[in-house]
Amino acid sequence: MRIEVICTGDEVLTGKIVNTNFSYITQKLEDVGLAVQWETTVGDDRENLLLAFRLAGQRADAVIVNGGLGPTIDDLSQEIAAQAAGVGLALNEEWLRTMEEFFRRRSRVMPPNNKKQAMLPTTAEVIDNPIGTACGFALDIGRARFFFTPGVPRELKRMLEEQIIPRLLAKSGLQTAIHLKRFHSYGLGESHVDALLTDVDKLVPDGSVKLGFRAHYPQLETKLTVRGRDMDDVRVKLAPVEREVRKRLGNFIMAEDEQTLEGVILSALTARQGSLAVVETFTSGQIAARFAHQPGAEKVFRRGVVARDLGEIFAAVGLDGDPPEGELTRETAEAVAQAARRRTGASHALAVLIALDDGPDRIDFGGTICLAIATADGAESRRSRILGGREWVRLGATEMGLDCLRRYLQGLPVAERIDFEKT
Repeated sequence: MRIEVICTGDEVLTGKIVNTNFSYITQKLEDVGLAVQWETTVGDDRENLLLAFRLAGQRADAVIVNGGLGPTIDDLSQEIAAQAAGVGLALNEEWLRTMEEFFRRRSRVMPPNNKKQAMLPTTAEVIDNPIGTACGFALDIGRARFFFTPGVPRELKRMLEEQIIPRLLAKSGLQTAIHLKRFHSYGLGESHVDALLTDVDKLVPDGSVKLGFRAHYPQLETKLTVRGRDMDDVRVKLAPVEREVRKRLGNFIMAEDEQTLEGVILSALTARQGSLAVVETFTSGQIAARFAHQPGAEKVFRRGVVARDLGEIFAAVGLDGDPPEGELTRETAEAVAQAARRRTGASHALAVLIALDDGPDRIDFGGTICLAIATADGAESRRSRILGGREWVRLGATEMGLDCLRRYLQGLPVAERIDFEKT
């Protein structure tokens, strides 16, 4: 099935906002085995929108239109969709009542211009928007079925996943029993994992398992899309491939599916009634920020110490004297982590200390990371060097610190060679 995505809006066309909606749509469609053939971006112009709709209606089987469903004068999708389909616009009384109730529940009066959002092409099928006032709808233009979606990302995501993708799968004739299995890893690059997983999908010879990747440094997402007659068939096909992926990636898998690295850590600490203190330099407090806002973290997270100067770190955790001069060492990180644990009373303390290179003009610019995890039984630490710009070092140090803590809690080696470091 040939699919086109049309993104509307002057702000998208001119680059004033980054079009993350398009990448989200294509990724979600790819996850279920549907490929986008064309992408069109068009501004808030009646003639150009009409031309884009008619052209897409000639060459595609299905079209997703994103944006232009708001209440303002530059929101044109309903009007131009009706014109392209050769039908009129009519007030949808049911959606008008839905909008009025939306405002009533929030103790607000609906502005008059919102009524425009209930004006739909007469042949349109309403696609519900449970979290907004922009009414999604579908109708035929030319040979294609068009699906109109709001530009607000969270509204688009809900509509796409719950309503549009099932309709597209039914239209495509593909098996609708589909499962997406995801593995989240840190420390291995995309090409490395691709090589490690060579032919893993061939464990199911009928081609119903598809292997894919999504790299977003410092993490890598490995995806298995599985099709079957029903979910029992999907589970049977997935089982041997899933086992093999776990075997080949081993300790580098830090979370699966909807899990996050910080969520895995929180669960492990909660299970042992543990608590955590964090000390970090140069990371802008990102380790604490990743962890402390999680549901349930209020029972686990004791304190976060953030500073750029090592002397200030020493003072904050109660270490006497000045930091040792010279290169940053694992012993210093261990001393900081143990002092933080004693001062806060936490069962676990994580210290991530970073020494940046002198200047960004060096070819091998990067940073040295010394991290330590302390408990009442002692401390474990590792030293690493990451090459790249300041942001690359910051992101890598944050992920390495959290992943080493995850490894420690799971009884795995804290220090294991990764692709992003230079020894």
